[in-house]
Amino acid sequence: MIKVLFVCHGNICRSTMAQSLFTHLVTQSGLADQFEIDSAATSREEIGNSPHYGTVEKLRQKHIPLIQHHARQMTAEDYRYYNYLIGMDTANIRNMTRIAGGTDKDQKIYKLLTFAGSGRDVADPWYTGDFDATFEDVMAGCTGLLEKIRREEHI
Repeated sequence: MIKVLFVCHGNICRSTMAQSLFTHLVTQSGLADQFEIDSAATSREEIGNSPHYGTVEKLRQKHIPLIQHHARQMTAEDYRYYNYLIGMDTANIRNMTRIAGGTDKDQKIYKLLTFAGSGRDVADPWYTGDFDATFEDVMAGCTGLLEKIRREEHI
């Protein structure tokens, strides 16, 4: 089982969008039985809340099923459990590393857009209001991530 955890600041916009989108891509590829996909926050600000209405609406527009989810905070156990921990921006990566114990000794923490050949951050639509741009970045990153996993895991 390939275990992927998407992480952002609050776990209501970007990481939930990535969780739903990546689940959709994996399902379309016929690989759903080989993956476990979840999302989490680095903060506690939105714990228990559902995905942001902007994320819900953007996924609906693109005909991508929303994964029902309530925001939760990433834990050190998540670092041990998941194969890939995918942050959306530089601050997420820093906070994920802190939560993991101060180091990414197993080299499992990545920034999403590295899979699209970019070092850019995925902008937080909570602040920008631009769910279209966030969706495009999340799609590019998730597509690249799936290609990398298929290549490396030979699936």
